[in-house]
Amino acid sequence: MIRLGIDTGGTFTDLVLFDGEHLRVHKIRSTPDNPARAILAGIDELLALSGRPARLAASPPEMVHGSTVATNTLLERTGARVALLVTEGFEDVLRIARQARSRLYDFLVEGVRPLVPDGLTLGVRERLAAGGEVVAPLEDAEVDRVVAAVRACGAESVAVCLLHAYANAAHEQHLVEALTGAGLSVSASHRVLPEYREYERCSTTVVNAYVTPVMARYLTALERGLQGGRLRVMQSNGGSISAAAACHGAVQTILSGPAGGAVAARALGAEAGHPRVISFDMGGTSTDVSLIDGELRVTLESVVGDMPVRQPMIDIHTVGAGGGSVAWIDDGGALRVGPRSAGADPGPACYGRGHEMTVTDANLLLGRLDPATFLGGRMRLDRDRAQAAAANLARRAGLGPERLAEGIVRIANANMERAIRVVSVERGHDPREFALLAFGGAGGMHACELATALGMSTVLVPRNAGVLSALGLLLADAVRDYSRAILRRATALTLDDLLAACAPLDERARGDLRGEGFDEADIQLTRTVDVRYEGQSYEIGVPLSAAYRTLFDERHAQLYGYSAPSRPAEVVAVRVRGIGQTRKPPLRHVPPGASRLPPPIGARPARFGASWLSVPHFALDALLPGMAGPGPALIAGGEATIVVPPEFGFRVHESGTFVLSRIAPTRRRTRHRLGLAA
Repeated sequence: MIRLGIDTGGTFTDLVLFDGEHLRVHKIRSTPDNPARAILAGIDELLALSGRPARLAASPPEMVHGSTVATNTLLERTGARVALLVTEGFEDVLRIARQARSRLYDFLVEGVRPLVPDGLTLGVRERLAAGGEVVAPLEDAEVDRVVAAVRACGAESVAVCLLHAYANAAHEQHLVEALTGAGLSVSASHRVLPEYREYERCSTTVVNAYVTPVMARYLTALERGLQGGRLRVMQSNGGSISAAAACHGAVQTILSGPAGGAVAARALGAEAGHPRVISFDMGGTSTDVSLIDGELRVTLESVVGDMPVRQPMIDIHTVGAGGGSVAWIDDGGALRVGPRSAGADPGPACYGRGHEMTVTDANLLLGRLDPATFLGGRMRLDRDRAQAAAANLARRAGLGPERLAEGIVRIANANMERAIRVVSVERGHDPREFALLAFGGAGGMHACELATALGMSTVLVPRNAGVLSALGLLLADAVRDYSRAILRRATALTLDDLLAACAPLDERARGDLRGEGFDEADIQLTRTVDVRYEGQSYEIGVPLSAAYRTLFDERHAQLYGYSAPSRPAEVVAVRVRGIGQTRKPPLRHVPPGASRLPPPIGARPARFGASWLSVPHFALDALLPGMAGPGPALIAGGEATIVVPPEFGFRVHESGTFVLSRIAPTRRRTRHRLGLAA
């Protein structure tokens, strides 16, 4: 079967095709008004390039899609009109929130604007105790009243979050049946997040209700355009789900695209001999970074668009710094870069339609992009247009065009450096102990400068760096996550008790994966348990085994510097992850090369520091395993460019990944007084 990985970004849509033997890759500009248009056009172009349209028609492919639809819907507040049903007396749960202030000393800070409009939160007369016992029953007449009220308010989608429904879902199930029968889209907390913490459970359920109708419409239209084949969608947890499941649980796809990149970074880093990497994905709109210490880090605590989303997500930190990030002058006269992006339309000035100066334009003016080889020569960059955009901004900044371009790159680097420090230094990790694995269309151009700033000696750039997130979609397994609240002292529970609590989740996982077409032999289950010391507010997840308490103490000591084995512990929840193993493309698909470097395809001046140097240009596809060379060098591929500064050298690993190593000591950085603001 042919498999396609399709990642929609803010500027480009990336596609990777695997036919069982070979990989084919393609890149096309995104169509933000309708992402499906670029996807369908990209598939047609990729099939034409690979000469397989007839074969595709005879054998419908499996497509794994990394989508930004749910994320953009939440960030842009363009989701469905949602009604919220809560236990009577708890109508203000979203507005009260946690009363945590994002800016502690700002007396004018505005609270988070709920996704549920005023007047659409309805109290339901019912009540459960914390253990699930019925205190006040849910009467049929009350259900009829609530359904009528929801229909009268014109809601498109309904979120149901009754008090303590994680302990007893009967009342929520009764409401779901009635609302579904009335033709409404319903998200219930006992299905979305059956765990305690009232605000987070309610917020996550509302987010799902808000984005699911939009995602369902998008996926339905995309499936019609694909005309056959099986469509899967990447989740935030690093695994895919069927399109049907995504149409009901879109909250699981909030970080869909970046998750694919992290999956690929882990696999390719290990293949190149570096299991400890910091992934650095610089695209056209944003930069995503994640620390990978042998395994992907998954978190349950995320905030997207000011809304808490408690779902398993790969721990990825995102900043608004990409190739399309726009340079501008603030009210104080300082030069700034981003977070606003030129996106796919109009894009950077050098793309031919934009007028504003971006990071991509700055790299072009500094000689770090070859106008003739961009996208493999399929798109020629307009240097004159970039020069005009630079001249306009340079006059306002009081700088020459070259100094302006340098400043833009330095500021973008500073923004991205801070993001890397968030996932490393601020969490107790020394970045010097990791390799920086750079990908995305622009990652390879900035990686060496970032590594130098962070004291890192090794940079890895995969051969397919420009479409790595799309490749990661094909490397990802199908994953389904399930949880169940426990909230009991650890000494009152045996291992058999915890395994019994997992049993219904095990069965759901196997059933759902079998329903998605996976054989029993391809299904794996992993079980974890959330534990905390009594009196603590937050818990730590560890593998479920007879030694789970010891593992918890060890993990607590690793994270916080101390443990208390004699202190009573509490089991908060059990979790089951169902994994359906997929057929993956090989990571090594480049024939062995020779030690001799081929002659460069040309040489052009490029600026490094205060000097213009003559820099040889190499075609990426001509550099094979075993080849090596010194910097400065520019390596141009069909989807990405690698810039090797003078103090670095490069070699091609046997896996095909480019390994860039610092061969000169790090020079102490100096900050020039240019009115630049990071």
